[in-house]
Amino acid sequence: MIEKSILREEMKKILGDMDRSSHELMSKIIQAKLFSSNEWKDAQTIGVTISRFPEVDTEGIITRAWEEGKKVAVPKCFPKDKSMNFYYLENFNQLESVYFGLKEPIVSEVELCPKEKLDFILVPGLIFDEKGYRIGFGGGYYDRYLMDYKGYKVSLAFSQQLLKRVPTDHYDIPVHKIVTNEAVYDCIIRK
Repeated sequence: MIEKSILREEMKKILGDMDRSSHELMSKIIQAKLFSSNEWKDAQTIGVTISRFPEVDTEGIITRAWEEGKKVAVPKCFPKDKSMNFYYLENFNQLESVYFGLKEPIVSEVELCPKEKLDFILVPGLIFDEKGYRIGFGGGYYDRYLMDYKGYKVSLAFSQQLLKRVPTDHYDIPVHKIVTNEAVYDCIIRK
């Protein structure tokens, strides 16, 4: 099995070569599939990262959630102890650029969102398989956060981000559903 670090680098190259118009079109297709899902329709509060190219665009998802009266919570990572918390976001002005150009909430301007209030979390990743396992960006923040998370986990991905199988570790937590521009994969049975 190929190492995660090699797979990560290969996928970053594939995604980085995507042209902006294809990226925008495929992101809109993925968003439309998400918006028609029961998980979206039933959710009051969603957890979502602020994406950056070449990830599936989440700005449109956040805006749509606000338009529908849903609450949006975005993550803040704490590198010292590798922990992460979600905070309610009411507008994009409550964000600041942190390391690697990532946008995170300004903690002094936002309220902590308790984990149990998140109906579902959009779990980011670079590579996925149909069983819902993923290779993230290497920080392990989501694996730690999701250990005791009881809600629904959904990932958004371009079809080229799906492999037959990704290498897994004992602590990896699969997502319930992966929404791509070509198909929606129900990965694990809800408990």
